[in-house]
Amino acid sequence: MSYNTYLFDFDYTLCDSSEGIIMSYQHVLHSHGYHDVSDDTIRLTIGKTLVDSFSIMTGVTDKATLQQWHEEYVRFADTCMTQHTYFFPETKDVLLQLKEKGTHLGIISTKYAYRITRFMEQHFPTDFFDIVVGIESVKEPKPSPEGLLLAVRHVGEPLNRVLYLGDNVIDAQTARDARVDFCGILHGPTSKQDLEPYPHVALLPDLCGILSL
Repeated sequence: MSYNTYLFDFDYTLCDSSEGIIMSYQHVLHSHGYHDVSDDTIRLTIGKTLVDSFSIMTGVTDKATLQQWHEEYVRFADTCMTQHTYFFPETKDVLLQLKEKGTHLGIISTKYAYRITRFMEQHFPTDFFDIVVGIESVKEPKPSPEGLLLAVRHVGEPLNRVLYLGDNVIDAQTARDARVDFCGILHGPTSKQDLEPYPHVALLPDLCGILSL
């Protein structure tokens, strides 16, 4: 299959921002007396919404409390996330090669779009990505296909020319429900075995392999 549009998840697909994510979660958790949530537990929630992640980590279900923690996380993350976000070794080169081929590029994430844009504009021209879809861009976050389909409509290409790349089951479910081809990138804690049950064109150890898809 020949693709002319590559749409990416952000965390654990293009970049590793787990350091900043963990710092931000622990800041909020500690301020509310939760000192026993491990960094590894936090890593396993990356890709979920902030509200869902806080609920998983603490067992709290009260919506007002979870929303308050969400807001506290965002305020703290605004001070530290960008400087604690790092490209995987191959990311920039792969993206540049795809761009040179004239492909459309976009990002769909449960992160805030402004935070992704702030980081990416330190490394690429402002018009490098056709679209960045963040949590504030949609009514329903992944695994709802809303954000992915929004990006597909924006670039104006048929579904069969689009490849969505992500690292976890949420991404695989999103692609499946959008009827878009999926490629798993195994940078994060999600295993190949976890992704195998979902429709996919490839499950790769890093981004380099997508250049030959």
